[in-house]
Amino acid sequence: MKFMKLGSKPDIFKTCHNVTTVAASELVSDICVEVDGHKFLLHKFPLLSKSEYLNKTLKKRETSLQNKAGVLNNDSEDEEDSLVILRLCEFPGSVESFEMCAKFCYGITFTLNASNVSAVRCAAEYLEMTEAIEKSNLIFKLEVFFNSSILRGWKDSILCLQQSKSFIPWAEHLKLLSRCVDSISCKTAVDPSMVDWSFTYTRPKFPCFQPHPRHNIECSSSPPPPPPPPLNGTAHSCSRHHHHQQHQPVPKDWWVEDICNLEIALYSRVMVAVKAKGAPWDQVGEALRVYAMRWLPGVSKEHSAIQAGDHSAPTSRMMRNHGPGLKSAASFVETSSSKQQALILESLVSLLPSEKGSCSCSFLLRLLKSATILNASQSSKLQLAHRIGLQLEEAPLQDLIILSIQSYTDINSLLYDVDLVKLVLEHYLSQELCQSAPAIYPMQSHDDHNTPSKLLHVAKLIDGYLLEIAKDPNLPLLKFVQIAEPIPDFARPVHDGLYLAIDMYLKEHPGMPKSDRKRICKLMDCKKLSMDACIHACQNDRLPLRVVVQVLFFEQIQSAMSGGLVDLPGNVRALLPHSQKITLQESANGSMSSRGTVEDDDNNNSDATVDEDFKLHNLSGGDSVGNISQERGNLHTEPMKKAGLKTGLPLLRPKKLLSRLFPGLLAPDYSKKPMKLGSLPGKRTNPYSIP
Repeated sequence: MKFMKLGSKPDIFKTCHNVTTVAASELVSDICVEVDGHKFLLHKFPLLSKSEYLNKTLKKRETSLQNKAGVLNNDSEDEEDSLVILRLCEFPGSVESFEMCAKFCYGITFTLNASNVSAVRCAAEYLEMTEAIEKSNLIFKLEVFFNSSILRGWKDSILCLQQSKSFIPWAEHLKLLSRCVDSISCKTAVDPSMVDWSFTYTRPKFPCFQPHPRHNIECSSSPPPPPPPPLNGTAHSCSRHHHHQQHQPVPKDWWVEDICNLEIALYSRVMVAVKAKGAPWDQVGEALRVYAMRWLPGVSKEHSAIQAGDHSAPTSRMMRNHGPGLKSAASFVETSSSKQQALILESLVSLLPSEKGSCSCSFLLRLLKSATILNASQSSKLQLAHRIGLQLEEAPLQDLIILSIQSYTDINSLLYDVDLVKLVLEHYLSQELCQSAPAIYPMQSHDDHNTPSKLLHVAKLIDGYLLEIAKDPNLPLLKFVQIAEPIPDFARPVHDGLYLAIDMYLKEHPGMPKSDRKRICKLMDCKKLSMDACIHACQNDRLPLRVVVQVLFFEQIQSAMSGGLVDLPGNVRALLPHSQKITLQESANGSMSSRGTVEDDDNNNSDATVDEDFKLHNLSGGDSVGNISQERGNLHTEPMKKAGLKTGLPLLRPKKLLSRLFPGLLAPDYSKKPMKLGSLPGKRTNPYSIP
């Protein structure tokens, strides 16, 4: 830290309680200056020789006294000798700053540095200690020190700016703030290789970074070993040069942590200037993240409270597990200065760079959680939701789970803020689906703009989120549907995750009416369930009977295809997904000798009889299809054991149920004529969709 000493005389000021006097002086004090309740018993002559303000004030005082007396009398000399009391109202700085100005008038030695130069400069401006009354006055000396030393230093500029927050109007008038902000922003734009001043760096982002001793930084990595002791001056010089070459270069975001000491109003001005200087957007995003972690501790507290519980448990148990964490978060909201915290958050949101990826999605979600807790403005929440929607594919599931503010105090309210996630999802889908249509999503393409990998990942993320919020017994069905429905069909090639979420919702809401159970099951496509999910759904008594039968039907079709049975009727083939139709056609055009053959694990004999049984019972209208051969049952034993389910239940249902649920299924083969799914017989447009 740079400093400057002014004056040459020893300190003769003596302070007792709130009174400062001049010790070792034969002259009686003739003026009392009062600053913020503190009295200075001083002498007129040294003060009036340096301060134009005191000169004018005393002259006005004398003139007013004479006007009141009317005429001068012989007592005027006594009045001149009496003690003059002068109160300085709205004095900038503090008592210490006036004391330094008084010491300068007396020629007493005192020290200026970055922590007091701005206060003394404002005090000198108040007292009008200019060149008009005396050359090389205090203002002149302060300006020289401020421009030549303070503004050239990195930490000195930040400290001087930080100390100016108590008298911002004066500092703004004297352009102290603007000069400090400009100095800081210019230094952030300097090439890191040219940085040779002290800075703070404690983040483990660059673990291999070892600073040179000239940087004098606080780094989380181990400090470099000291150089060996020199034998002579020449060896010492070579050792220093060699030691300098061994160190890594200064990181590009070296300036981020030091400016975090500023309060939010000054920090915002600095960041605006830094962005105007052309700072990279990723460095600006890192600076905002570090500042938020420093001044918004409620984000990490609330986040850790969520992580402390067991998300795999039902919500009723999760509420009890999270009880202490939720209680501490609620007390944090009540006892902390929430208005100041909300102001900080809203300011940080306004400073976010517009470039996508400047801040991680996890950080943006934590800001959104904090905005919910602190009850920030709706505009800030909307802006955060829009920014998160631009990069939702990067979001981890844990950060997407946002507790509602009501859940901290009312156990009967919604546990999660589903509306915020719905808003985020809408922003993501609006920009994602507008940029590209499903037709230009080739699965083989690896181009970032043409591949559906991001949308597929978001679909899996939303399915996982649905599984979490389904554990809330207070969650309405409408909110569950509003999150699940917007995902397009081509983004969910497999519906296993959605099936698990639906099953969890049915489990946590056992009293659902039949119409609601049918409605939630309409979200799921039975044709897109895997073999394990089909086996689980067949034995799931929480699902409606029609859904179970549909699952059984498509599970048997998948089993037939996996077993080599490709000669399916046309009306059955029309129900298959497009990918399975292609696989079916390729198998039909392949080797006909391998059709319908499955090796038995025990005797390695042909299993054609099993396939004929399958066609006969499943498609030709036998009275019962439950008596399948032992070899056919063995095909389901392993996947059922893998899913942890019982293997003794029949996997098929009677023909009556199939004919009632799938009208036209056992009708004559329409495969010779092209038929669309919606043109099959039945009252509904698509008789195979779940009602």
